[in-house]
Amino acid sequence: MMFKINKSLTKLSILLIFFSTELLGQQKFQAATVAFYNIENLFDTEISAGYIDGTLSPTDPNYHISINVNDVPKYDTVAFRERYTYENIAGKKIIRPLILQDEFSPTGKKAWTEERYNQKVKNISHVIAQLGKEETQSAPVIVGLCEIENRKTVEDITNQPELKKYDYGVAHFNSFDARGVDVALIYQKSRFQVTKAKPYIIEIYGDDGRREYTRDILRVTGLLDGEEITFLVNHWPSRRGGEKASLPRRKKAAEVMKGIYDEIRAENPKAKIIAMGDFNDDPVSPSITETLGAIDKKEKAKESDIVDLMSSMYKKGMGTLAYRDSWNLFDQFFVTGTLVDNSKKFDSYKIYKTEIFSPSYLVSPEGQYKGYPYRMYGGDTYYPNGYSDHFPVYTILLKELK
Repeated sequence: MMFKINKSLTKLSILLIFFSTELLGQQKFQAATVAFYNIENLFDTEISAGYIDGTLSPTDPNYHISINVNDVPKYDTVAFRERYTYENIAGKKIIRPLILQDEFSPTGKKAWTEERYNQKVKNISHVIAQLGKEETQSAPVIVGLCEIENRKTVEDITNQPELKKYDYGVAHFNSFDARGVDVALIYQKSRFQVTKAKPYIIEIYGDDGRREYTRDILRVTGLLDGEEITFLVNHWPSRRGGEKASLPRRKKAAEVMKGIYDEIRAENPKAKIIAMGDFNDDPVSPSITETLGAIDKKEKAKESDIVDLMSSMYKKGMGTLAYRDSWNLFDQFFVTGTLVDNSKKFDSYKIYKTEIFSPSYLVSPEGQYKGYPYRMYGGDTYYPNGYSDHFPVYTILLKELK
């Protein structure tokens, strides 16, 4: 679809897109890019532990925070680590050891220095600034992130020169993930006003009955240019142990996400919901098609449906990450049918287009990962020009201005 863009911004930084096509005629539109990026292990350089204050509500930002292990007496003793349980934490104050903390430190295997950390933050911020920019001449209004260690790492991204002018807010809660990585949402405060932010815990138990800790699902509801939309940020359990053996974990995550959809739509049947994330499953996986019940036919979507925006790309062989010369499309968007407008009227915010962002600089130029997303580490080998082992994805919302 050919279109031209008016590059002047209003006082509210709202971009107006003028389409000149036989289908839409000469119309004026408001656009908003929504993006998601698995930025792969963005840890700060401190060795941290999780501190849980069970005397607070789980929705309190201070309920679960990262702290430097140097502030924890006797942290390095085996007795200390084995003393605490993560269950039944109400009313208790608990310290949680986290995997990978030693590795991502100046003295660890990754030799993770401030210089390397700052390079990663700079690289990632540049990518985010480009998502949807070709179409809208602006950075995304909404960005979901995963594999971030804490709020500080997210704020360091938003404070980079390419993003700082957009004045992003941050929605984030520390999860119980064993590695210490979380999901987060950043948003341009001039265009999106948060009315509700809440984490949903995914409880998974192994065959031995022990709890397996993974990331929460983050719900952020708010007004996007005055229109209520809910965003769900996901990072479902990995395929560790094999796709089939690990599938029940992702089915549990799908059950939780489906429950969030049902909860929101019980309050408002016409609610608009956009779920994004690294689902560690493809559009054809049972967790998506059966448990979540997503459909892949936008043209047949009803308001009550959950629509997978990426399935057509998957059928064409496209992907967002590669492993052993095989591509997967784990990074996806799922939206309510209320965001699909097959009539092309765009009388309120609707999905216009969805893309995988994979310019040449995000593709590894050589070595064993040649042609794959350009990661910053291959094992313990450092690539200063690298970004992440995933390509980001974005979708553009449009509505006509009358």
